[in-house]
Amino acid sequence: MRVPLLFFCMTTLALAQPPTGFDLQGHRGCRGLMPENTLPAFLKALDLGVTTLEMDVVISKDNQVVVSHDPYFNSAFTIAPDGNPISKQDQKSLILYQMTYDDIKRYDVGSNGNSAYPEQQKLKTNKPLLSDVIEQAEAYRKTKNLPLFSYNIELKSEPSEYNKSQPEPAAFCDLVQAILKEQLAADRINPDRVVIQSFDFALLKQWKQGADVGKYPKVRLSALVENLHSPEKNLGELGFKPDIYSPYFRLLSRKKIARLHEQEIKVIPWTVNQRKDMIRLKEWGVDGLITDYPDRAIGL
Repeated sequence: MRVPLLFFCMTTLALAQPPTGFDLQGHRGCRGLMPENTLPAFLKALDLGVTTLEMDVVISKDNQVVVSHDPYFNSAFTIAPDGNPISKQDQKSLILYQMTYDDIKRYDVGSNGNSAYPEQQKLKTNKPLLSDVIEQAEAYRKTKNLPLFSYNIELKSEPSEYNKSQPEPAAFCDLVQAILKEQLAADRINPDRVVIQSFDFALLKQWKQGADVGKYPKVRLSALVENLHSPEKNLGELGFKPDIYSPYFRLLSRKKIARLHEQEIKVIPWTVNQRKDMIRLKEWGVDGLITDYPDRAIGL
């Protein structure tokens, strides 16, 4: 039987859209359960039913976009290529922006586990490239016949670190958008499934300017917040209305959520790890949450 063209077009359009409803985001994949920001963590998070993979990216010496929260190798869980753990004294001398990716990928960031997360599985793994994460996550989705999910990519940036442990905003955004365009061209993702977030509003401003002139993909933008200022003050500093306002969860109240919703801004707090906090925030009306433990949010 022939499928009507209209039905085919509607089905294709539906499949291209990002997930709707409550947005459960796996923080650094699922840091509470698997080594953070690694391929095993992202695939495990998909198995647990997250609607968004949350991750951080930094830049290497050879301009590769590397998935990592810290711009250096964290002594809490890193083993050097010679098999010895990284010391706290040495960790900040191992700056990823001063290392090629060929060197970075030789470090083991999973075998030691992380004592702050006793449920985290120990396994040998490394820091992946953003391109590899997207490619493998999409392949995994198709193999497992999983629903569409989004990517929330945090650009790790501090103004005091420009040209030290990271490039300046324009160069940083240029490198990330090039990867996204590559993935878009390969038909792995579409821009509706991507969020760019940062605490450094200079990067969000840079991305918006680039998107407005067609230089960057038009993705959703999220303002990360950890200060005590009101949402209105933070949004004034940003200078435009983001798609998402993402504060530390203890900074939220019902009234703040309502005020943001009046501006049609979604509210997705971080990092919510206790079930009781998840329930309370959902009752207050948040649009999603970011958690190290997606398993604790099942059935939320």
